Amino acid sequence: MSVAAPVNLYSDTQSLPSAAMREAMAAAEVGDEQRGLDPTVNALQDRVAALLGQEAALFLPSGTMCNQIALRLHTRPLGDEVYLHRGSHPVIAEAGGAAALAGAQLCGLDGAGGMFDAASLEAALRDPGDRHQPRSRLVCVEQTTNLGGGRVWPLAEIEAVLAVARRHGLRSHLDGARLLNAVVASGVGAAAYASGFDTAWIDFSKGLGAPVGACLAGSRERIEEAWRYKQMYGGAMRQAGIVAAGALFALEHNVERLAEDHANARALADGLAAIPGVEIDPATVETNIVIFEVPDPTALLAGLAARGIELSAFGARVRAVTHLDVDAAAIDRTLAAIRDLV
Repeated sequence: MSVAAPVNLYSDTQSLPSAAMREAMAAAEVGDEQRGLDPTVNALQDRVAALLGQEAALFLPSGTMCNQIALRLHTRPLGDEVYLHRGSHPVIAEAGGAAALAGAQLCGLDGAGGMFDAASLEAALRDPGDRHQPRSRLVCVEQTTNLGGGRVWPLAEIEAVLAVARRHGLRSHLDGARLLNAVVASGVGAAAYASGFDTAWIDFSKGLGAPVGACLAGSRERIEEAWRYKQMYGGAMRQAGIVAAGALFALEHNVERLAEDHANARALADGLAAIPGVEIDPATVETNIVIFEVPDPTALLAGLAARGIELSAFGARVRAVTHLDVDAAAIDRTLAAIRDLV
């Protein structure tokens, strides 16, 4: 009897490089990236800078390092405060790096779907004349929102937040881990979202299917300074073109197909909404992240795991993330299992 292949909806970080991507990586022209001699890394950095409407970019091992270097670029350990959604990645998944590495204080803002608005930011800012308070310094936006359910920040709302930041002399950073999901879902170009920020980045190891890497973009001066922190934090590499080639392949072949992941996520959400005991509003599923509630998440995850299906839970909420290794048949199988278990 044949055994069904596992279904991994734990995260889009679980996506695997395709055979064609591996071939491109194996054939990559390489050199010492620290000396600027790796042509594949250089090509990737130039491409991402242009894609995001910035002057320069820096290839880094992870998106977390992009965020942490950006925090260090924009703040100083002198009581500086950073404004971001309380469920965003630097708050919940970077091991307190903002405090440890940048010495910055994080101010978590509320907002539905992982998005705060301009009024909430304005209300949270400190009085610059009050020496008792932290210094308002940086605002961060996460596009798409992770624990917010893959929601897409509308461009108008981003522009309103950036207008507040500029009016008060704050710097701005875009966590674009899934920015290209937002681009495909909305039809708004990456540069339209990213060029208004002082720094922005995209990830290659999620829905784009590369095994490793992200690129931080900004002005030439800031990226030159970011190189220093890349060295300091242990992110400098040598013949990194091998992994940069995977990222270039992803940009060439795996962006438009993100629409398939979005369609699979919406099919999953619609199916879940029809199951008694599952709480979800399918209208909130805009990209590839599906978050829902059930009476006993622990029991559900255990039951699914026994059937070779992997999801994740955050408290009372269950999360499923579609990606290029999950097809429509896997969604149907997941729905059938959840019907049996809930």
